[in-house]
Amino acid sequence: MKLLRFGARGAEKPGLLHSDGTIRDLSAIVPDLAGEVLLPAGLARIAATDHAALPIVDGATRLGAPVSGTGKVICIGLNYADHAAESGMAVPPEPVIFMKATSAICGPDDPIIIPRGAEKTDWEVELAIIIGKPAKYVTEAEAMDHVAGYAVMNDVSERSFQIERSGQWTKGKSCDNFGQIGPWLVTRDAVENPQALDMWLDVNGERMQKGTTATMVYTVPFLVHYLSQFMSLHPGDVISTGTPPGVGMGRKPPRYLKPGDVVELGIDGLGAQRQAVVAD
Repeated sequence: MKLLRFGARGAEKPGLLHSDGTIRDLSAIVPDLAGEVLLPAGLARIAATDHAALPIVDGATRLGAPVSGTGKVICIGLNYADHAAESGMAVPPEPVIFMKATSAICGPDDPIIIPRGAEKTDWEVELAIIIGKPAKYVTEAEAMDHVAGYAVMNDVSERSFQIERSGQWTKGKSCDNFGQIGPWLVTRDAVENPQALDMWLDVNGERMQKGTTATMVYTVPFLVHYLSQFMSLHPGDVISTGTPPGVGMGRKPPRYLKPGDVVELGIDGLGAQRQAVVAD
């Protein structure tokens, strides 16, 4: 299934993408795509619904992030060896973990807002894992049972805040609209192999990133297992798994976003995003 949330920001309703390409309203079936709805039983209830009988939604309606009630966004740094190389950093012996504020989350086509004082706003196409079943101290073999599905994520980053000012990376990752997720939450059963997905990102029609999840250093099941050793993972939590090479910081000379730019990105089977770049 391809689950989504539609409507004005802060008032989104749950929905799904029907096999005929139309958006269907799920609000009479579930209150939102959050909490218990993301558990296996909740997803099974949606799957058992007659999707063709659900109300059709105007296809021009804004899409929000396809999951609600996210308690935390956990990001993995330097998880592609070739991206680590372009960043001038070694592949880490264990996953590099940092947090992105949940207030950064927005819809897949919501604008990238360059914050005040920013000088080096960058792009990062990433595979996002959406947690369904709570996870604590799970083994790698058990990990996939705790995944509700996957989504495209743009882990937008302000490099001057992230790298050139003291402290941790979080402040360069958490600005408003620095976390576009969607268009859909594609359920785990609909993704045959999350480690075989092509991904891409364009700026103003020019291909900047082209990669595959096959080159991730730490895989989806390992990351769920690993993170669950340090913190409980709850339904709706998002794990953004790192980016392939081609970010603006790694180009020679570096290239960063400016107002008026258009960013487009996507992952095979998970959909695509399009964002206009604006100043705050």
